[in-house]
Amino acid sequence: MHIVILVLVEVLIVIGLSRLVGLAFRSIKQPLVIGEIVAGIMLGPSLFGLVAPHVAVTLFPPETFPFLNVLSQVGLIFFMFLIGLELNPKYLNSQLKVAVFTSHVSILVPFSLGTFLAVLLYPLVASASVSFTAFALFLGAVMSITAFPVLARIITENNLQGTRLGTLALSCAAVDDVTAWCLLAVAIAVARTGDFAGAIPTIIASIVYVVLMLTLGRWFLQGLVKHYLRAGRLSQLLIAGIYMGVVASALITELIGIHLIFGAFLLGAAMPKNEDLVRELAVKTEDFVLIFLLPIFFAYSGLRTDIGLLNRPELWLLCALVLGVAIAGKYFGTYIAARVSGINKREASALGWLMNTRGLTELIVLNIGLELGVISPLIFTMLVIMALVTTFMTSPLLEWTYPKKLIRLDVMEPESEAETDDIDTDATVGSVSYLHPYRILVPVANPSTQKGLVQLAVGIALNYRHPAIVNPLSLIEFEEDYAFESTPDEADRLVAQRRHQLDELINTLEPRETRSYVHPIVRISSNVARETAQIAALDQVDLILVGWHRPAFSRNRLGGKVGQILTTAPVDVAVFVDRGSDRLESLLVPYSANIHDDLALILALRLLINHETCMLQVLHVLPENRLKDKLSYELDMMIEQLPKSVRDRIEIKIVQSPEPIQALIEASKSVDLTIAGTSRTWGIERQTLGRYTDQLAIQCRSSLLITRRYSQVTAHLTSMLPEVSNQEEPALW
Repeated sequence: MHIVILVLVEVLIVIGLSRLVGLAFRSIKQPLVIGEIVAGIMLGPSLFGLVAPHVAVTLFPPETFPFLNVLSQVGLIFFMFLIGLELNPKYLNSQLKVAVFTSHVSILVPFSLGTFLAVLLYPLVASASVSFTAFALFLGAVMSITAFPVLARIITENNLQGTRLGTLALSCAAVDDVTAWCLLAVAIAVARTGDFAGAIPTIIASIVYVVLMLTLGRWFLQGLVKHYLRAGRLSQLLIAGIYMGVVASALITELIGIHLIFGAFLLGAAMPKNEDLVRELAVKTEDFVLIFLLPIFFAYSGLRTDIGLLNRPELWLLCALVLGVAIAGKYFGTYIAARVSGINKREASALGWLMNTRGLTELIVLNIGLELGVISPLIFTMLVIMALVTTFMTSPLLEWTYPKKLIRLDVMEPESEAETDDIDTDATVGSVSYLHPYRILVPVANPSTQKGLVQLAVGIALNYRHPAIVNPLSLIEFEEDYAFESTPDEADRLVAQRRHQLDELINTLEPRETRSYVHPIVRISSNVARETAQIAALDQVDLILVGWHRPAFSRNRLGGKVGQILTTAPVDVAVFVDRGSDRLESLLVPYSANIHDDLALILALRLLINHETCMLQVLHVLPENRLKDKLSYELDMMIEQLPKSVRDRIEIKIVQSPEPIQALIEASKSVDLTIAGTSRTWGIERQTLGRYTDQLAIQCRSSLLITRRYSQVTAHLTSMLPEVSNQEEPALW
């Protein structure tokens, strides 16, 4: 096979596998990049070469490695440019003294422990051709690194960017990033020249180049911003000039004697931080780099990672020692410095785990060390394992140390104070005391098209002087770890933009008095369904009202995120299929006596009480040749106990039919809204949510509300009476 064709086949395999494994890791709340790194390792001798060595050699022969190396180096250059581009000086404005002190201690402690560890490892696993000074400096630098990009994305996904912990972590990581790269540059210079004295000219030349870039280079780049502002866009010619600058800067640092990546990073850091320019440049650059080039780098690293080299118990003990030193040095260095600076124990501990994040940055550094011969393949494998473990453990340890309910206390929604002012939590209606307002959570994916959903939530929630809150919930989901939109600053901009859209939606709700009860929640999320369920549990929500959407690749109308919310949320759920009608004058509830039908009837009664002209038809379908059953009597008795003003607007309709679903569809022709519980009778089963649900969703002639009650108690109609008691009280409007 021609070598070029073989490389293209390898690229095809790499991109596909990295996406699949990356998505699998995201499903277990891990950064996508960890899955992509693991995918690269799987293609190497650690798994593929072990399971099918002949196939592995055929697909990934050594002759293709130089081609993969060139592609991965190009990817690294532009990825480091993106990192520098995102490194905003504003991160250094928050708690600067605390951040500088904490960051430098969090570097000094692991760096010192790493150099001590080098004394043990050097005679055991180091290459004979490398000096101890270079080995110790490099190992110390490796132990000190925090991956700023991964840390920033973890902060964004956990909505920490507005907390003291999040801003402090970003400041510490930014300082750490700059300091660690300087240490690494020194370590590389020493490794290339053999001793510290020989590296001094390289270090001086590097300092001169940095100064020139941050003065003359920055002055020249300011002209680029002026041109961009005049043109209003980045032309292809301008982008070509920037990319040429990235490559030229990388070549200069390589000629100086450090490494290609430093020049690319430096140009990105020196770029003026005009928000629009940075956003457009990042968006135009990142897709090809992150989707095509970076997975090739992971694969190239994986082909050189052989876990099989750890073939003796003592080597695994050394690997555990490396891991322990890396974790302890970074965690305790950060924790102690933070405590000395006055940070409380919980935040100091969470900061320690965040600073332990190493991720892709560590992998870049390790590959440089392996290329220079500073570390052997054995220690390279140990350090790759360390990078994966320390990054993998960050999210669960952060959740354990600083759970979401505490984050919620630190970052209150802007409307929360208004909620407290508007709602008397001790309000009473008649003899019934309500300690908590009736709260509906409404996931809103597109504010411009889901007014009907929010209006329905208002109609259900706000009735008869029972305090109520409607929370339109808009979760902004990021699919990429390193995408520019998932940086904290850009995430804040997107949150503000979405909040403005929701405010515009709320201002269109009628009647006007209802708007003060509607309080939007906007968050960043890595999993919409899971986050919705968590918020519902934390906020003690009574009902999740979610809109139905047509899936792109499935015929199941209640699949995807809607299906996940239906089956996993620990509260009552209703799914709204909107046919576009604004009328709510006639309601239909098919009733077959289960707890989900009970919820359907409760929601219908809430709407009935709130709208004086609204009529309700309760449909009871009997088998043929049966006039009435026990359920019919129970339903009649429950209706009789309602006040006359409500009872007079309810009709119980009994229909004999062998096909209840068709009877329901026929009855839906004459109403505005059908409310059906998840019942086998109506073809809606909580677990399957399959083709029969589709039949009702497609054929129902009115808007449709499908209800699923969380409570597992036995259905009982009389339990609903307290929920609709005192209905003679005046409505809110």
